[in-house]
Amino acid sequence: MTPPTAVITGSTGIAASTARQLAARGHRVFVMSRTASACAALIAELGEAGAGYHAADLQIEEQAEQAFAAAAETLGRIDAVVAVAGGSARRFGDGWLHDMSLDAWKAALGINLTTMFLTARESVRHMRGHGGSLVLTSSVLATSPQPDNFTTHGYGAAKAAITGWTVQLAAAYAADNIRVNAVAPGLIRTPMAQRAAEDEAIQAFAARKQPIAGGMLSPESVAAANVWFVEALDVTGQVLAVDGGWAVTSTS
Repeated sequence: MTPPTAVITGSTGIAASTARQLAARGHRVFVMSRTASACAALIAELGEAGAGYHAADLQIEEQAEQAFAAAAETLGRIDAVVAVAGGSARRFGDGWLHDMSLDAWKAALGINLTTMFLTARESVRHMRGHGGSLVLTSSVLATSPQPDNFTTHGYGAAKAAITGWTVQLAAAYAADNIRVNAVAPGLIRTPMAQRAAEDEAIQAFAARKQPIAGGMLSPESVAAANVWFVEALDVTGQVLAVDGGWAVTSTS
C-alpha cells in the first residue's frame, strides 16, 4: 500500500513538530521553507519518511509554484498540505494601527497572507482530481486580541482573514473532496516567540492567560491538532483553537 504524503511549509517550531508526527504515523513528508539548511536538517532527521525539500520564499509566486511542482514530482501526488509558514513583521514596523506605515502593513500581509494564498492555491491545484487535506494556520489573536504586548495589527488582520477564508474554501472545494481546516494557536514556544519567551512579564501573563498549559504551549500540542485534521476524513470548514485556555480566560 502506498503511504500517504504530506507537504509542510516551514521547517522549525510547529512545522517541524508536525513533520515529525506525520512521519511517525507513516506519511512521506516533503518540506518547503526559505532556509535550505533547516529543511535539509529536518528531512535528514525524518529518515526514510523524509521524501525531500525545496527552499523557497512562499510569498513569491514563481518560487511557490516551483516548490509545489518539486513536491508533486518527488511524492507522486500530494495528499495533504499543512501550511505553517508565516511570522512576525515587527521588524518591519507592524504594531499599532496609528503608528504603522503602509510598508509595514504590506510586509505583515505578505509574510502571513500572501504566503497562505499561494500555498492554498497551489495545494488546491495539485489536489483537484483526487482530493486531500489542507490545514491552514491562523492565530488566537484573530478572534481574541490582547492589546498589551501582543498588538501587531497587520499580523492580526492576516490571521483574521485566514480564519474567515477557511469556511469559504471548504465550501468551494468540498465537491472535489478537498478538506480545508485551520488551527489557531495561542502563545507557543517557538523561534518566532523568542521575544515573549525572554520577557518575564509576558511569561507571567502567559501563565495566567493560558492556565491549562500553565504558560506557553509546546509546538507538539499544535502539531497534534494539525495531524488530526490531516487524518479526519469527514471534517472540513473548522477552525480549532489550541490556546491553553487563552480565549476563555480573563486576566482583568
